[in-house]
Amino acid sequence: QVQLVESGGGSVQAGGSLTLSCAASRSTYTMNVAWFRQAPGKEREGVACIYTGARMTHYADAVKGRFTISQDSAKNTVYLHMNNLEPEDTAVYYCAATIKPISVMIPTLFDIWGQGTQVTVSS
Repeated sequence: QVQLVESGGGSVQAGGSLTLSCAASRSTYTMNVAWFRQAPGKEREGVACIYTGARMTHYADAVKGRFTISQDSAKNTVYLHMNNLEPEDTAVYYCAATIKPISVMIPTLFDIWGQGTQVTVSS
């Protein structure tokens, strides 16, 4: 079972940038890997996903044009580059993975989860 460890969270002002890292215990190249986030009192929502073999990416409408998901296969790491952050982006960000074929970012479809990393954006 692959293990995922997130890092890179922190506190920034609106308009700032952060890059989150999701380090896996083995290659995720043959897996679908996604970033989710959960704000207090809200449901967990999909942010970005990179599909098997890094062939395609998908973004939630709220982050399109501001966030970029990428994969470094040599390091078994998936990144979430976040630019022009807004207070509404404040949440715990989770990395998740699955080997199942998927086409949507729904939390219940993902089998493996990291522990999460906090992102706080102040206005």
